Amino acid sequence: MNEAPIGMFDSGVGGLTVMRAVMRRLPSESIIYFGDNARGPYGPRELTEIRRFALEIAEFLQSLGVKIIVIACNSATSAALLEVQRRCSVPVLGVVEPGARGAVQATHNRRIGVIGTVATVRSRAYQKAIHALDAGAHVHSRACPTLVEFVERGEVRGERVREEVRRYLAPLIRRGVDTLVLGCTHYPLLREVISEVMGEGVRLISSDEEVAREVEENLARRGYLRPPHGPPQYRFLCSGDVEQAVSLGRIFLGPEVEKVEKVELPLGRWAG
Repeated sequence: MNEAPIGMFDSGVGGLTVMRAVMRRLPSESIIYFGDNARGPYGPRELTEIRRFALEIAEFLQSLGVKIIVIACNSATSAALLEVQRRCSVPVLGVVEPGARGAVQATHNRRIGVIGTVATVRSRAYQKAIHALDAGAHVHSRACPTLVEFVERGEVRGERVREEVRRYLAPLIRRGVDTLVLGCTHYPLLREVISEVMGEGVRLISSDEEVAREVEENLARRGYLRPPHGPPQYRFLCSGDVEQAVSLGRIFLGPEVEKVEKVELPLGRWAG
């Protein structure tokens, strides 16, 4: 048993989709969530810069006494997972491998589409993870940078969003993919529109449920699950606009986001 919280972070509020899945699967666990909304979205940034931010936040979460860290951001997972794992004294999980595994299990024609930020697509993290599981799979990736901006504004439906989604997904439809990885934790909020554009025959894969399962397995294996006595504590932190974080957090997660604390992160010793 271990009363320490789970630590999670993202470039903004998108990672709350992962937090929601963890809360459903592990309702007794306390969670600290950090959204780096002052510097997000990470997608357009260079991988070295994203890596520096991820190391800084991981060190900060460790200082708060978390027992495991979830990088609930595809861009940060792609850029920094191995380095953060190397530097941290607690287990660190990312979101790319669970999504890749789900896609390989779901596809019938082995044509898999991946949509994500520029940073995630540039890193080729999904191609590598999918090909490690199925070397013969055909992976077609598409960067969709403006979709994060729509979600961060709370605009998750309507004709403007639909037209943008159509524009991005048209090449993948032409490729005949039967499985589409939502390679950004913001994208599950657009699932309805994406599903409508792709059509009924295409399976949409997001890594949130698989990540939640891996968190449970990791904690159970180490005897670190929190016992079900007393309510869990949820703490929300951000680096930027607090009002925006609260407003968007309620869209992503619901009324659990009552209060968000603003934190000025010092430059971590790992990030220099």
